[in-house]
Amino acid sequence: MSARDVVIIAGYFGRCPLGGYGWQVLHYLLGFEELGFEAYFYEDTELVSDCFDPVTRCVPAPCDRGVETLARFFRIHGFGKRWHFWDVISGRHFGLAQSDFQEVLERARLVVTLAAVTRVPRTPRAVRVFIDLDPGYTQFRCQQGDAALQTLLLEHKQHFTIGELIGSRECLVPTSGFNWKPTRQPIVTRLWAAPLPPPDAPFTTVGRWHEARRDVVTAGDRYGWSKRQQWHCFLQLPRRVPYRFALAMDVAKYPEDVDLLRSHGWDVVDPFTVSADPFRYRDFIWSSAGEFTTAKDLNIRLRTGWFSDRSACYLAAGRPVVTQSTGFECILPTGEGLFAVSSLDEAAEALQAIHRDFLRHRTAAQEVARTWFEANRVLRELLRVL
Repeated sequence: MSARDVVIIAGYFGRCPLGGYGWQVLHYLLGFEELGFEAYFYEDTELVSDCFDPVTRCVPAPCDRGVETLARFFRIHGFGKRWHFWDVISGRHFGLAQSDFQEVLERARLVVTLAAVTRVPRTPRAVRVFIDLDPGYTQFRCQQGDAALQTLLLEHKQHFTIGELIGSRECLVPTSGFNWKPTRQPIVTRLWAAPLPPPDAPFTTVGRWHEARRDVVTAGDRYGWSKRQQWHCFLQLPRRVPYRFALAMDVAKYPEDVDLLRSHGWDVVDPFTVSADPFRYRDFIWSSAGEFTTAKDLNIRLRTGWFSDRSACYLAAGRPVVTQSTGFECILPTGEGLFAVSSLDEAAEALQAIHRDFLRHRTAAQEVARTWFEANRVLRELLRVL
């Protein structure tokens, strides 16, 4: 690689300015910078036009709040002039001037597309890499004839997925004619270093509660995309372990679920209060003892090997993670700091073990993050197989 080759990361942040999306794209930008690239971020509203405002809770909404959040977050981390956002509907451009971004496109040697949400304009020299962030769902969409997705994928030379078992004998997801290579989401672990949590800190998580519209139906089977049904398997957990639990999830749309969770000892937190600012999102993780969370039925039953970048951030912060098995335990070390569970009993045993020796599991969690998720390691491996 020559000095300061340009890489463009195409992602999803300004349209939905939530903390998890912000950190996700920043880790890619900083990771490539650490490898010597000159990194830029690009986003537009052509493929996914609706923008979400986490303050007003409106969708569709103007893109202004999202762009403001993006600009502030990137400026703090040294990317003040390294991004371009194009609102196709209004014709407005933000960040780097359109003419200057055109020059970046001409210079780019690598384009990394994070999920099928943004298409980078023509680049004369760049190698294009697609990274699937929704394993299983993406592949079944291709199998079931999503022409727009297939066209987008064919524009890329290489295809990676964070469903690290896809294409292996262990996984039942169809490859749909693409050679999916395994990768995982990079984390800049130094940004997550945190002191010990308060003694009464809860186990927490952040995410979506229910979204049935994205279920995969194939050959008479339905594979759930949302996590709601999985949470019902663990309702008794607060009564089994000496920890409190808080879910920053959009459960409020389902009052009967809120009542059910609270009656079993779960606290429910407004997810948008937590996630509307990337630093508030990080503070929420830092204020936690660790993460207990579930996985999508699709990833569990089809054994995709998926593991959440949010969970990796908990690990980097020294917060142990207990999560449902998706096959990731075939790849990542478990049993100290990180636990893959398939039942209420296994979850209770894991949390009891953490409670007996929290400092050991905190150290182990940080080691898993540094060894398996450090951004420059993950991205160096990605570049090696291009």
